[in-house]
Amino acid sequence: MTATVPTMPLQPPTAALFISDLHLQAAHPRTTQAFLNFLKLQAKHAQQLYLLGDLFEYWAGDDDLETPYNRQIAEAIRQVSDASVQVFWIAGNRDFLVGDTFAQVAGLTLLPDPSVINVSGRSLAIAHGDAQCTDDLAYMQFREQVRQPQWQQQFLALPLAQRKAIIACVRKESQKEGCHRSMKIVDVNAGAINALFHTTATSILIHGHTHLPACHKDGNGDTARIRYVLPDWEYDVKAQRGGWIAISSDGVIRRIGFDGQELIY
Repeated sequence: MTATVPTMPLQPPTAALFISDLHLQAAHPRTTQAFLNFLKLQAKHAQQLYLLGDLFEYWAGDDDLETPYNRQIAEAIRQVSDASVQVFWIAGNRDFLVGDTFAQVAGLTLLPDPSVINVSGRSLAIAHGDAQCTDDLAYMQFREQVRQPQWQQQFLALPLAQRKAIIACVRKESQKEGCHRSMKIVDVNAGAINALFHTTATSILIHGHTHLPACHKDGNGDTARIRYVLPDWEYDVKAQRGGWIAISSDGVIRRIGFDGQELIY
């Protein structure tokens, strides 16, 4: 008697994928390869891909696309776009200088931070997350300065090598200061999150920046609010980390770990 092979139910197509805080750089080849694998094996089969900031460790300006590594990343994203996937970008605190030239080369659409989107009938807010870390007063002052168009215009007018040198100094100082910051300061402020939910009139928020991946639920029933925090990516260390959020065509939201397995909570 021939054994009957059970049929596996078909999984709903992936409507959207969300990632952030990869901090891509040539010095991290395994993280880079993990991202390229993600684009090929996951993103190309989705309807939409959302890059929610700090894709790069830093971005000195779109003229840095001449750097082979940066060009490789942009062209890899373009391949996803060319596969009829809509790709969207929200700037992070490391790559807020990404502009129209990069968007054109990578085939993506720049979005304001925050933005409200609709995926599989779900209305949700997306953001990088740094604007909600309002307890970090020094960073908020810095953010206010560097997001001004006049400051960016003056900075981008400097030679590329000089811009990179300035960024290196800022990163070095930031690393020193980071050693003395409490987790409360580097995390989002509850009041700022509540304000974001209020202004966007949504009950679901996806963001990154804090490197504190989690699913935060507040309330029950129709008044419940859910905040998904994306993980950062680091595959060049023994304790690897990474992952993404996926929304299927039936509206189910799943958290996926660095190994591609769903995180159950």
